[in-house]
Amino acid sequence: MWSATNALNGTLSRGVPQDWASHSLGHEITALYGIDHARTLAIVLPSLLNVRRNEKHEKLVQYAERVWGITNGSDEEKIDAAILKTREFFESLGAGTRFSDYGLGDEVVDLLVDQLERHGLTNISERGDQTLEVSRQIYTNAL
Repeated sequence: MWSATNALNGTLSRGVPQDWASHSLGHEITALYGIDHARTLAIVLPSLLNVRRNEKHEKLVQYAERVWGITNGSDEEKIDAAILKTREFFESLGAGTRFSDYGLGDEVVDLLVDQLERHGLTNISERGDQTLEVSRQIYTNAL
């Protein structure tokens, strides 16, 4: 609880760009399919990092090195390894990282993108450059 309090109270985020897009995408999954928010983040985050790897390149390299201790290989190899380790971590906790882990298939993508649009989540991320088409790619990548 202490970690969550510090993560969400704003103190640590002053002057740092924040991206809550994974939460927005996850909330729509919870609303339509009743999957708890932690599990929806496990579905969305690895796919978001993969789809948005160019836009998040520098931060993903830092993430690979500082969180996972991945220091060997090219930047792309570090990013690939960090995304894989993230997916493996969620799965080690018993959280599926794909829609198929919850018995859902490609029928969810259009419904979820429609929900994002209905809720005005058409340009999200720390730069506001995650469009509905990018969100569609993220959901599709998570099948």
